This record gives sequence, structure tokens and C-alpha cells, in this order.
Amino acid sequence: MKAAMLRSVFRRSTTTSSSATAASSYFSSRGFASESAPERKVTILGAAGGIGQPLSLLMKLNPLVSSLSLYDIAGTPGVAADVSHINTRSEVKGYASDEQLGQALEGSDIVIIPAGVPRKPGMTRDDLFKINAGIVKSLCEAIAKYCPHAIVNMISNPVNSTVPIAAEVFKLRGVYDEKKLFGVTTLDVVRARTFYAGKAKVNVAGVHVPVIGGHAGVTILPLFSQATPSGNLSDEEIRALTKRTQEGGTEVVEAKAGKGSATLSMAYAGAIFADACLKGLNGVPDVVECSFVQSTVTDLPFFASKVRLGKNGVEEVLGLGTLSDFEQQGLEALKPELKSSIEKGIAFAHGK
Repeated sequence: MKAAMLRSVFRRSTTTSSSATAASSYFSSRGFASESAPERKVTILGAAGGIGQPLSLLMKLNPLVSSLSLYDIAGTPGVAADVSHINTRSEVKGYASDEQLGQALEGSDIVIIPAGVPRKPGMTRDDLFKINAGIVKSLCEAIAKYCPHAIVNMISNPVNSTVPIAAEVFKLRGVYDEKKLFGVTTLDVVRARTFYAGKAKVNVAGVHVPVIGGHAGVTILPLFSQATPSGNLSDEEIRALTKRTQEGGTEVVEAKAGKGSATLSMAYAGAIFADACLKGLNGVPDVVECSFVQSTVTDLPFFASKVRLGKNGVEEVLGLGTLSDFEQQGLEALKPELKSSIEKGIAFAHGK
């Protein structure tokens, strides 16, 4: 299937930008033809991995990307050669080894980080932390050195801790800008939309469901009371949908029987969010997505909610809106775990 045909398939389900942006909106430049769009360099750290490879493909298809830089500790030249043959706008370069990390990062507008190990059956996000925290810390130190003004999209789990790690690394290097650091929680939104549409029997392309909190288990709180169109679902159905959204990652891990995690859907979600950031950078108005960012919406220093994106990254962190009693209970229940994860990331960044 040609790239133009792929874009056409996705365009057929386009809606306007929001936390429920449809897949097709990702491939449309929303007022920017590929020939006239600004030059934008996107770098993917961990591009040869299970998320990185399909993410590289999807970013190659994005007409807003003019330069696609792919980095991993090994295997990246092959991935770069493969996707570079696709007849779309961006020029692709692959980099491998620590020696080439700086070159991969220099001049980046957006850095996407899916690097690290995936979750396996029986593995908690705490287990992931022990491995991925060090990887994220070293990559963020390189970002601080080579492209300190880039927007950073954090995919590496546990996001509830890796985003605070990144923030502290940038603070220690004197380059922290809270408007440019994002934890990518879009997969939670994608799942909530999909599960809700199936239960409510509505067209998923028109479904909007904000998801707040964090990006792990009970810290994930879909606000089905604010879902549109209204599905008139029972309280029991809402509770079941909430639990399934929270456990979506585990559902995939178990289905793959130890041979992988949610790589394809995560790559898709990562591409959707990166596209929203690109549109914001390019001045497209009213680009709103859910993301885990520095926030004053609650008493926690980081929190996922709707965020309006603009030329400098975060333009506005939006409020939570009216919550149902069930959602209000969920909000209070998630805070202790999310607080602990945030503090754990901060402590790690300071060597504690």
C-alpha cells in the first residue's frame, strides 16, 4: 500500500483536534501543506525497539516532519534505511552507539523517548523503574546538552516516574522548561475511546473521552461522565470500562504470552501526540490533548489532564471539569500512588 493510500485511509475518519483526535487527523496537516510547512526535526530515542520501529514508520508518514533522526544503541541504521525508502517528505538518518547520540539530537524540535525494556508478564511498573530509570536519566542528560530547547515526549515507563526524573535532570542542568516536557498518556485515551465506543455502540471516530491522573493502573482515570456522544451506560458498565482502561496494558501483555507488550498501539498513540505537538509548534489553534505534565490542577506536582498545545509547548493546562461521584472517588484514590511514583522519580534523579 502506497504512502498516499495509507494517508487516505486515515483521513476518512478525521475529526478536529482534541484529546480524542481521530487517527486521520494525525496524517492531515490541518492547514499546512507538506511543501509549505516549517522545517521540523523529530528524533526518536529507542528507534530500533518494539515501539520505536512502528513509531518511526508513522512519523515518516507525517507530512509535518522534514527531518527524522533515529537513535538506538544498535540496529538503527537498518531501521533508518528501511523507512527512508518511503516516498514522503522527511529525510531519515540513523544513529547508533553513545558516540552518535549528540549528532542525533542536535537541532531537534521534538524528542520522543520510547527507549527501555518492555513490561513482561508478572512485571510491575516498579520492576520497570529499576531498569528504565537509568536509561531515561542518561538520555535526558544528553538532551540537556545537545537540544535543551526541544519538546520532550516521554513514552518510557513508568511515565509517572520518568517524567519527574527528566524534570529534575533538566533542572540540575539549568535548562528545565515545564512547558516542553510531556508524559505521553495518549494510549489511555485511545483505549478509553475504543472501549467506550464498543460498549455504547457509537462510531469511535466521533468519541471524546478525557483521561486524567497518571499512566499506570489505578492512577489512570477515564472520565466517562464527560464522554461524547453520550452512551447512557449504567454505573456497572462504567466501572467495568474504567477497570479495562486501567488494565489495558496487562491485557496485551497477557495476550502476547510473554512475547511482548503494547508496542503497536503505543506507537500509534505516540505518533498521534507527536503530531499534536508539531501542529502546536506550527501555530495551529485549539490543539488539545491529554498529557502528564507539571500541573497545579491538583495538589500533585505532575498530573495528566487536557492540555492546550502551542508554539512553546504547553499553552494552557485545562481543568478537570465536573466529575461524577465515582470519578471523584477515583481521583482521591489515585493520589497516594501517583504521589509516591513522582517522589520516587525525583529521588532517583538526585541519587537517593
